[in-house]
Amino acid sequence: MPPSLHTQTVIAFIWDFDRTLIPGNQQDALFAAYGVSGKDFWREVDGLVDYYRSKGIGIARDTAYLNHILTYVDAGIFQGLNRTRLHALGADIEVLPGIPEFFEATRTHLANIPAFAREGITVEHYVVSTGIRSMIEGSPIAGHIDGIWANDYLEAPAPPGFLDRLDIRDTDSPITRLGYTLDNTGKTKAVFEVNKGVNKNPLVDVNSRMSEEQRRVPFTHMIYIADGPSDVPVFSILNQHGGKTLGVYNTEPANNFPQVKRLQEQGRIQGMAKADYREGEAAYLWLMDSLDQIASEIVEARRRAFAQIPRAPGHVDED
Repeated sequence: MPPSLHTQTVIAFIWDFDRTLIPGNQQDALFAAYGVSGKDFWREVDGLVDYYRSKGIGIARDTAYLNHILTYVDAGIFQGLNRTRLHALGADIEVLPGIPEFFEATRTHLANIPAFAREGITVEHYVVSTGIRSMIEGSPIAGHIDGIWANDYLEAPAPPGFLDRLDIRDTDSPITRLGYTLDNTGKTKAVFEVNKGVNKNPLVDVNSRMSEEQRRVPFTHMIYIADGPSDVPVFSILNQHGGKTLGVYNTEPANNFPQVKRLQEQGRIQGMAKADYREGEAAYLWLMDSLDQIASEIVEARRRAFAQIPRAPGHVDED
C-alpha cells in the first residue's frame, strides 16, 4: 500500500507526572497543608492490600491511596478537602528544572525550521498520571499542556432521580467518592485515546476499529517520558510500535537512578537521562533530537506520497 497522501503531522509528548515533571510526589503538597506525615500515610497505604485481604476483600493496589485519602477526609484529618482545595494546592507543587519552558521550546523549535513549518507539523504535550487531576490542573504546568489523564474525585454525587430534577448543582462539600480512576495498566488506554484522537473527537470511541492511516497520532509519532517500573506497560506498547521511550531519574528527594538503570538494562526504555529539561542537558538533547527525527520522517513520508501522484499530461502542439 502506498503511503497516505494525508500523512499525520502531530507529534505527541506523553508525560508521567510524579518524579518525571516534578521531583517527588504531588501529594506532598497535600500532606504539608494538613500537617500529615507523608511517610506514615504511604506506610499505611502499603499495608492496605494485606489488611483487606485478611478480611476476604480485594482492593486495587495502584489506586488504594485514593480511597485512603477519602478515609482521612472522613476522619476529619483532611477537613473540608474538596476539588477546589486540591486545585489550589497544585500551585504549591515544585516542578523540575526546565519545566514548563521545555513545552514551549518544542513548539518554537518546529516553527523555526521551514521544512517542518511548511508541512504543518505541530507538537502536543499530554500528562498521563496515577495522581490527582485537580492538583495537576492547578500546577505550574497546566497552562502549557494539551490534556490530562489522571484520577478525579466527586463531592456531591448525583442522587437517584437526578435526571428528572433541575436543582442539581455543585457544592463546597468535601470529596466523597472516586470519579475517574487510572491505574498503571490504564495508562495504556490513555495512549490509545491519543492515538485514535478520542480526546479531540467525542464521536470516536477508543475501541473503534481504525486503520493506521485513520489514526490521528501514530505510535511512531509519540514520545513517552516516565520514571519507573509502573510505566512498563506504556513503554512496551511504544517500543513495539515504533515510538520513542525515555526513562528519567532524580537523586532528590529520593534516588530512583537504580530502578531506571534496570529498565534500560532490560531493554524497556530506549534512552535514559536525569530529569532536567534545561537547554543543553541530556534529557533536553535526547528529546529534541527525537522530535527532529520524527518531524524529518513526516517530511519524507509526505514527499514520497506526493511523488507518487501521476503528473497531468502537458499541452501537445499540433503539427
